[in-house]
Amino acid sequence: MVLAALASKTAEAQTNANQWFKWNDLPSIPDSLGVAGPFVGVDNDALIVAGGANFPKPVWESEKAWHDSIYVLTRTGEPTEGDSDEDSFQWINAGKLPRPVAYGASVSISPTQSGHHGLLCLGGNDSDETFRDVYLLQWDASTQKIGRVSFPPLPESCAHASAQIIGNVVYIIGGQSATELSTATSKLWALNLDQSDDPTQLKWTALADCPGPPRALHVTAAQHDGYETCLYVISGRRQTDEEVEFLTDNWAYRPSTNTWQQNADGPQSVMAGTATHIGQSHIVVLGGDDGSLFGQADELKDDHPGFPKKTFAYHTITDTWTETGTSPANQVTTTAVHWNDSIVVASGEIRPRVRTPSVYQITLAEPDRSFGTLNYLVLFGYLLSMVGIGVYFARRNRTTDDYFRGGSQIPWWAAGCSIFATMLSSVTFTGIPSKAYAQDWTYSIGNFTIPLVAIVAVYVAMPFFRRIDATSAYEYLEKRFNRSVRWFGSLSFSLFHVFRMAVVMSLTGLALSVATPLTSQQSVLLMGGLSIAYSTLGGIEAVIWTDTIQTVVLLGGAFLAILMLITGTVGGFGGSWSHAIDAEKLRIANLHLSPTHAQIALWVIVVGAIGQNLSSYTADQAVVQRYMTTASQSLAARSIWTNAFLTIPATLLFFGIGTALHGFYHSHPERLSPSITTDQVFPLFIAREMPIGLAGLIVAGVFAAAQSTVSTSMNSTATALVTDFFRPLSLCRNERGYLFAARTLTFLIGVLGTLFGLVFVDPGIKSLFDTFIVVIGLFMGVLGGLFLLGGLTTRANSSGAMVGAAFGAATMFGLWRYTAVNGYLYTTCGIVSCVCSGYLASLISSRPSDSLAGLTIHTLNKTES
Repeated sequence: MVLAALASKTAEAQTNANQWFKWNDLPSIPDSLGVAGPFVGVDNDALIVAGGANFPKPVWESEKAWHDSIYVLTRTGEPTEGDSDEDSFQWINAGKLPRPVAYGASVSISPTQSGHHGLLCLGGNDSDETFRDVYLLQWDASTQKIGRVSFPPLPESCAHASAQIIGNVVYIIGGQSATELSTATSKLWALNLDQSDDPTQLKWTALADCPGPPRALHVTAAQHDGYETCLYVISGRRQTDEEVEFLTDNWAYRPSTNTWQQNADGPQSVMAGTATHIGQSHIVVLGGDDGSLFGQADELKDDHPGFPKKTFAYHTITDTWTETGTSPANQVTTTAVHWNDSIVVASGEIRPRVRTPSVYQITLAEPDRSFGTLNYLVLFGYLLSMVGIGVYFARRNRTTDDYFRGGSQIPWWAAGCSIFATMLSSVTFTGIPSKAYAQDWTYSIGNFTIPLVAIVAVYVAMPFFRRIDATSAYEYLEKRFNRSVRWFGSLSFSLFHVFRMAVVMSLTGLALSVATPLTSQQSVLLMGGLSIAYSTLGGIEAVIWTDTIQTVVLLGGAFLAILMLITGTVGGFGGSWSHAIDAEKLRIANLHLSPTHAQIALWVIVVGAIGQNLSSYTADQAVVQRYMTTASQSLAARSIWTNAFLTIPATLLFFGIGTALHGFYHSHPERLSPSITTDQVFPLFIAREMPIGLAGLIVAGVFAAAQSTVSTSMNSTATALVTDFFRPLSLCRNERGYLFAARTLTFLIGVLGTLFGLVFVDPGIKSLFDTFIVVIGLFMGVLGGLFLLGGLTTRANSSGAMVGAAFGAATMFGLWRYTAVNGYLYTTCGIVSCVCSGYLASLISSRPSDSLAGLTIHTLNKTES
């Protein structure tokens, strides 16, 4: 039944994938003949088309003419009812180029990329000469004229090349230095715009030549490959000793290592075509000459049918090509640019000697977002049951001890499941599969350090907290240092968890927006609202029992998903496994030493993960609070080991899902939508490939994963604030007042986190997992450092602790803001800087005067004298 349903969904997906784009007319350029080889780009929200060449009528009796006119298309306003979209645009004759020129390269530079902005024009030719000129065209909306800024000329004359920008670096690749195709090159040059705000101070740099053959009239695009943004060079043509060769090869240049890699060949030659990035990992080729009628122009003349109108997409992560439909006209020798949330193709050549003035605006066709009644029933049935659990436990909370610690009567296995659900959350369900899908298994090593850190948690950290009967982890900081350090730790934790809630909800909302008709904002409101309801009512018992249920849903849904992914891959399990090996998706270690490399080093994973997990199991109230919900220390230890045990199969399962996703979409690249982010690939599979009902259950699992984190953050933050501030300052008259304050704070924190979640929704985020790791690092390093400083030394004092906290916070902020160090190291760097600076500061001041009995590893078994 399941496989039959999957086959039905497969046929439907295949049908819907045939036409990816909608093509709409914009006003034609003012030249009625159109031009080939113009400079095309965008500046100051205006489309610029400059230069180009054409054949005056009658085209077969005329010589080619080069042009210097600059045309600018501006938006005059939104179309009113009854007007066409064309009525809201206007072409302006904005000036002249320094000379008539065509077939140069061009790239748009936005103001956010560097101190420069405009359309950068590079090289080109006329009937007699090939040029090295480089200049920037800038549109002035107030004067309605184009300004021009000279840039350093190219190292060599160049035409029929192509250019792209990655970050603030402009790249130009290939092309020919004269009129003969035999002068084509494989050279790659770069111009770093960050070198200076003065263009005259910029310099071109030679980079590694493309290993493929020399070429001209190729297409290029810049796109992310799961690790970093690369430069892709595809197709083109070259001159051999005997004939013109039409290329189909595909090369990727990696800027971080100055190296090239050959990828899957295109389905046909697309020389002189138009290509650009779309979404987070697709390159779309909107036209190009396949060479099938090359050399027959003089024979066919007006009977030439034009260039093939097929469009293609290349997916950088799965290294696959797919046909995406047809275009109304195949316009070659022009440039595709991004403008007003769409792709624009302006003018160009549609058959030998014939140009077109047409301008097309290309947008993605709207995907089917239906979810199904049964899926909705399953999803909302599950979510409402979570609220029901909160209502059930609400009547059992009579004191803050009940509300914060469940009366210390929670079963050890439920507490363990709650730690597991809290630590992994939606990052597990969507972030880890997408990371393994886009990259490999290198990050799995981090999860495998959890059982090692569990030893420290069981035998060192947890006994500290049980000994002092802590409701808040930061009570320890007051006993070890002073109340100011306690308040600093508690406030840092509270701030961290508000941001953590926001990040989890916003990124999960983005992921769910592709699996359901709900928008990202609606998903955030639903997650936040329901979590607020059951957490505010039921306290820690509701949180722990819903976490336990959510653990079952999380793992059960994931297990069903990986079975369907494997069976849906060509060749089944054997095919999925073979593909994983061939594509190097099972790599678990990169043995280089760089802390900034896009392919994260093994030592970075190990060192970073140990720091993150030490901080979580010693300094995170959300985890420490679970230590105190069981009846005894031995039962608390069991809960920690339960979490550690669950981590291993969960890691294998969710990294396995990512690998299986790569195999599935390598088998079926036509089902990958360019409208999704990489983090949405698993929800995309759920929505489009899973049977009705089961999809609803697994979407419920995604909600469950997020809610387990959100509810825990609300309850734990309220616990810290009431215990660390309200009680010491006697802000409430009696126990009922503190319970009311706890519920009120839980509600307010939930509302605040949800509001931040709405603000943080950002489709441009490349990786949920990476973002989450950075947020953890920026906050938890200092907290972990304070606990280790207090627990490992008897010399550290309160003033040293505050110095360490300040220095650790500055270190992590500096790493984030001013370096390219991988975010995985932030927490460990924060711990080390906090401990070292705190200890050194303590050495130059007095020793602690209060008793340290039971507060350090050196005095753990001592008693107060």
